[in-house]
Amino acid sequence: MKKILFFITVLFLLFQESGWPQKKVWTLEECIKYAIENNIQIKQQVIQTEFQKNTLDLARLKLLPTLNGSASHNYSFNRTLDQQTYQYVDQNGQSDQFYFGGSLPLFSGLQNYNTIQKNKYDLLASQEDLKNISDNISLNVALGYLQILLNKELVSAAGNQLGITLQQIEKTKKLVDAGSVARGNLLQIQSQAAQEELQHINFKNQLDISLLNLTQLLELKTPEGFEVIVPDILVDSNSIITGNIDEIFKVASETRPEIKSSEYKLIASQFDLKTSQGGRSPRLSMNHSFSTGYSSIRKKLLGLDPGTGDPIYGKYTFQDQVNDNINYGIGFSLDIPILNGWQVNKDISNSKLANENSRYALDGTKKQLYKNIQQAYADAVAALKKYNASIKAVTSMEESFRYTEQKFNVGMITPVDYNAAKTQLLNAQSDMSQAKYEYIFKTKVLDFYKGVPLNLNQ
Repeated sequence: MKKILFFITVLFLLFQESGWPQKKVWTLEECIKYAIENNIQIKQQVIQTEFQKNTLDLARLKLLPTLNGSASHNYSFNRTLDQQTYQYVDQNGQSDQFYFGGSLPLFSGLQNYNTIQKNKYDLLASQEDLKNISDNISLNVALGYLQILLNKELVSAAGNQLGITLQQIEKTKKLVDAGSVARGNLLQIQSQAAQEELQHINFKNQLDISLLNLTQLLELKTPEGFEVIVPDILVDSNSIITGNIDEIFKVASETRPEIKSSEYKLIASQFDLKTSQGGRSPRLSMNHSFSTGYSSIRKKLLGLDPGTGDPIYGKYTFQDQVNDNINYGIGFSLDIPILNGWQVNKDISNSKLANENSRYALDGTKKQLYKNIQQAYADAVAALKKYNASIKAVTSMEESFRYTEQKFNVGMITPVDYNAAKTQLLNAQSDMSQAKYEYIFKTKVLDFYKGVPLNLNQ
């Protein structure tokens, strides 16, 4: 029994020293990193990039000579063709044929070179697409993270209002019991408390949904136990948005992956056009071959009979035949395209259309980026103005509410007026919180376009 008590005491002391396991609390940077490492769309783009790399490697390897080999073993019966002498003999036989050969492209209108260049820029575009997807995921995670912080503030503000109302209920009960105020005042305040409790629950539900949305972005199985760090975010009412739209766009157009991807795709389409145009050129290639063989019916000439002058034949071994029958050589072939159902012309026409479409895609990407910067800039300016106005409104509402609460405590105003003042204060606080986080997000978006990493501490 003493040993058991000693063991329990030791465990208790260890838990006191080390503490119970704590659930993980996530920072924005950790959320972004985890989302990028586990997002399905990013993983798919990684695979697509690997496919593109393999395509480039194959295009480069096509510059090497080809080499193929073949071997055959044949059985023949009765009348047999000697593959070495090409003469027929009346007997059964076996024969072997061995061949190695291939070709080396020497000139094909620079099609191989242009194909390599096209695939190289396709690979670069795919890598930029991967960065762009990662950036979009990062922005969505930041937005979801800030939405959680906003909902936390709304829950806190609604909880504070509900707490004040519950205190007023207790005060009013005492006044009703003392006969100082009518019971109707207590019923109105209790009704207001019920409404505020409902609103508090609604804000909590919004917080739960925002937690669910962020965990889904992170590819977590459940939001259970998920919590984020609430950093100290201060917005100076005298803040100004640095830079202008054109300056931000100039920086973004030189660094943003969606712009680089479109540029690389345009270059790739230009090389694709050159590849199609190379189809009009003659093709020069070098062929190389090596062959040998064996026949079981073939005999080796050993010499002539001294008396009769007839040839004397002996056994012709497999190794001797293979060595004696070696044949190798090289050759050149020239293919000149003349008429192929207008395929080359149509390929060139389609490549020109694809090149023009790539130009439009690049222009569209740049215009969309400019519009996004315009919108983010306008939203940031509007949010800052709204936030500054909300600060004044909240300050005024808080002072007005304190005055209203004092009058309500001495019975100078009705519960209706008191509840209206509380509702106005809560609405002003909600507007200020929304404006603050909208301003933070839009300024972070503008910083992101400038190449500044997402960080709530900056």
